Amino acid sequence: MLGEAGENALGATGGDGQRIDRALDWLYGRGTPGGGAGAGRDLMGERSAGLEDSQLTVPDWINEVHELFPHEAIERLERDAVEHYGLDELVTRADILERIEPNETLLRAVLQTKHLMNPEVLALARQVVAKVIAQLIEQFRSEIRTQFTGVLDRRRHTNLQSAANLDLQRTLRRNLHRYDPEARRVIVERAHFFARTRRYTEQWQLIMLVDQSGSMIDSVIHSAVMASCLWGVPGLRTHLVAFDTNVVDLTSDVDDPVELLMKVQLGGGTDIAQAVQYAAQLVDAPRRTIVVLISDFMEGGSPAQLVATAAGLVQAGCVVLGLAALDSCSRPVYDRAMAQRLVDVGVDVGAMTPGELAAFVARHVKG
Repeated sequence: MLGEAGENALGATGGDGQRIDRALDWLYGRGTPGGGAGAGRDLMGERSAGLEDSQLTVPDWINEVHELFPHEAIERLERDAVEHYGLDELVTRADILERIEPNETLLRAVLQTKHLMNPEVLALARQVVAKVIAQLIEQFRSEIRTQFTGVLDRRRHTNLQSAANLDLQRTLRRNLHRYDPEARRVIVERAHFFARTRRYTEQWQLIMLVDQSGSMIDSVIHSAVMASCLWGVPGLRTHLVAFDTNVVDLTSDVDDPVELLMKVQLGGGTDIAQAVQYAAQLVDAPRRTIVVLISDFMEGGSPAQLVATAAGLVQAGCVVLGLAALDSCSRPVYDRAMAQRLVDVGVDVGAMTPGELAAFVARHVKG
């Protein structure tokens, strides 16, 4: 009924139907002429001779499957790929991983299929994860840490070098005697930097609750990176908790986001109420606590219990922020009815980038 063979009779599908059709044909179309991943592509999904439409790569297919299908269907598709089509080699062969450029797409695929990997390939996959995480940390760290710096103190200087703290006038004045007329530039032997005042007079808690169901993988990755960047920020004690129908406290691994992500078990149901109850147990000083719930708010547990627990945190003085999941186009995807119920009891609900979330936390910590 589906796939290329059915198009003449049924017509082409659109939207998610087309994506589902393509993902199924990538696997099950292998037994039909011109079907499957072999049409115009090699095992890596790279184009070979032919005039066929663009096909999915292995990491793309894995990510599409986890986004489009329910958990039970994902297990069946992966089992068929391994048992009937021998595609375990495509996600568990060292030479394949070595050829693919590390990027977020590959990172998502590795995290979703690491349970299929033998120890040798898992070690290589860990290197892939480490490379991508290092790139993300480099991207986010300065943006996040900058939010927590104090105010410039123009009366004091420091040996700590930061472009944001540069005292340009003093630097030029102290180096003018090194002006090179031919090059028409000042040769700076030593730059001077303003100090910053610290405002952190009280310790705050940041408790991040991250939904680790299959559709939330991007949020899990970015939360792990953000928690790592915030670890050790003065005046802030960070907790990271992942949940589906179980709650796993990952705080002990926050300083090692690679190890943290390799421990995450993606998929399964969602019991948000249980996670929020766990967060409530971690709170030491409610009026100096920020609870961030990152989820699609599609509660598989008790909605009434979730709302009641969230209301209790707000009434106790906690800042409670619900962040909606974002799809691949950065559009919020969440249960709006449940989100509204949380808003009604005082929870702030929205969508933020890691930098915007850091700014939100910093505003409260700085007072």
